[in-house]
Amino acid sequence: MTTLVSTTDTVTRDALAVLQPGFTGTTAPDWLLRRVGEGLSSVGLFGRNIESPAQLAALTAQLRAERDDVLVAIDEEGGDVTRLEVRHGSSFPGNLALGSVDDVALTRAVAQELGRRLADCGVNLNWAPSADVNSNPGNPVIGVRSFGADPHLVARHTAAYVEGLQAAGVAACTKHFPGHGDTAVDSHHALPRIDVDLETLHARELVPFRAAIAAGSKSVMSAHILLPALDPHRPATLSPQILTGLLREELGYDGLIVTDAVEMQAIASTYGIERGSVLAIAAGADALCVGGGLDDDSTVLRLRDALVAAVRAGELPEERLADAAARVRALASWTRRARGAVSEPGAAVQEGTAPGTGHSTGIGSDVGLTAARRAVKVTGTGEPLTEPPYVAAFTPVANIAVGDETPWGVAAELTRLLPGTETGTYSGETEAPGTGALRAAGERRIVAVVRDAHRHPWMTEALDAVLAARPDTIVVEMGVPQSDPRGALHIATHGAARVCGLAAAEAIVSPK
Repeated sequence: MTTLVSTTDTVTRDALAVLQPGFTGTTAPDWLLRRVGEGLSSVGLFGRNIESPAQLAALTAQLRAERDDVLVAIDEEGGDVTRLEVRHGSSFPGNLALGSVDDVALTRAVAQELGRRLADCGVNLNWAPSADVNSNPGNPVIGVRSFGADPHLVARHTAAYVEGLQAAGVAACTKHFPGHGDTAVDSHHALPRIDVDLETLHARELVPFRAAIAAGSKSVMSAHILLPALDPHRPATLSPQILTGLLREELGYDGLIVTDAVEMQAIASTYGIERGSVLAIAAGADALCVGGGLDDDSTVLRLRDALVAAVRAGELPEERLADAAARVRALASWTRRARGAVSEPGAAVQEGTAPGTGHSTGIGSDVGLTAARRAVKVTGTGEPLTEPPYVAAFTPVANIAVGDETPWGVAAELTRLLPGTETGTYSGETEAPGTGALRAAGERRIVAVVRDAHRHPWMTEALDAVLAARPDTIVVEMGVPQSDPRGALHIATHGAARVCGLAAAEAIVSPK
C-alpha cells in the first residue's frame, strides 16, 4: 500500500514518532537521518549495528546531531541476549544467574553498570528486563532470560533491575507483558497460547509487572501471546482488553507501551505488519518495534502510511495516535533530563566508577564476573582438572532472540587456564554425537558442555554415552539446570554469557 502523505503535517509526524525501526550498517544511513528529521523519534539497534563502544558512540552522536532527543533503543539483556558484546559474549550474567544468587543489591549493581556502559555509548532505552516467570521449563524462548520460576523472586529482581538501569539514565522496558513464561511456542515463529484463568494470571504472571510499575519502569513491552481468559481473539499486542483494560486501567500504568517486533510471525503471518501496527496502536500501544528482520526505509514508509491512512479512514482515532506520539516524546524528554542529571558534578555515581569521568576505578568494576562466580553451583566430588581436557560442546539451535553469532561455552577460558585444551562441537544433526566425542577425546578427560539438556533428547543420549564410557567426565550445564546433576563434577552456570564460561572454567580447575 502506498499513500501520498505530507512529510510535515501533524498526523504524519505522529505516525513516524511511534515507530522504532532498525537499519543495516554501523553508521546511520541517509534515509534514516532523513526520517529522523521528519519526525522519527526512535531508532532500534541490533548486533549488526555494533562493532565497538567507540563506533557505537559515534553512531548515536550522528543520530543526535539530527535530533538531540532521539530515543536510541537496544535489546541488551546481558547474559545470553547481548548486542553490545555480540561478537565476544557478555560481561554480565543474565537473569537466571542473578535470580539463582537472589541478592537484589547485586542485581541492581549489575543493571546499573550495564546501564552506565549503554549510556556512555549514547543508548538511552533498553528493551529489558524480562519479567517473565519461567513456569514452563520447556519454554523454547525464555529459559535463562527469566530470573526464575517463583513469581515473587522474579518480582523483586525485576524491580531491582529497573531501578539500577534507570539510575544510570537509561529507560527500562519491562517485558513481555502480560508474561511469556508459560509458553511452549516461540512467538518469533508462531502465536503462543496461554490457557490460564485470571486467578493464576494475577498470582503468577502479573506479580513481576506490578513490581516493575511500582519501581517506575519507564516502558513496558507487550507479548505476542493469546490469553483467552482476557481476549480469545487477539494477541496481547493487539488487544484493547489487555493493553488498555488490564495494563493501563487495572494496573494503573502510565508509561510508554512498546510492542515486541511486529515482523515476528505471531503478528506478521496472521495480520500482516501494516494491519497489525494499526491494531496495536488502536489497542493502546504507543510505540512499534520493527527492524530485527525488516530494516529498510520502505518498511518505515509502509508503516507510516498505514497509520496515516487508518486515521484518515476513521479506523484509528487521531487522538489515540497523538497520545501515543506524546508518550514517546515524553520518554525522550525524560532520557535527556536523566542524561544531564547523571553527568552533573556531584551526582550519585555507582561503585566502580570515578566521579565525573564514567571510567572504572577498578573497585567493583568486575561486578558482572563477581555475579557469574556467585551463580555457579558445583555438585559432585570428582577431581579438578590439572591437564588439558577435551571439551565436547553439545550445541542446540539458538532461538532468534539469542542468535547464533555470539560465542559461548568454556573451551576458550579452559584453553587460557590449561593451554593445549582441545574442543569439538556436536549438534542434534551429528551422527552419534556421544560416540564421536569419545573418539575425538582419546585419553583426555572430557568436559561435556550442554545447554538446556532437559529440552533436547539427543543431548541427553549423548551424555548417557559419554558418562557410561567415561564416568570421570565433568558436565557443564549452561542453560536451565532442570535435569538432575550428572558427572564426576556437575557445574551449573545458569546462563551462557562469556563471564559464565569464565566462572565455570575457574570452578573446573579449582572447585570450591
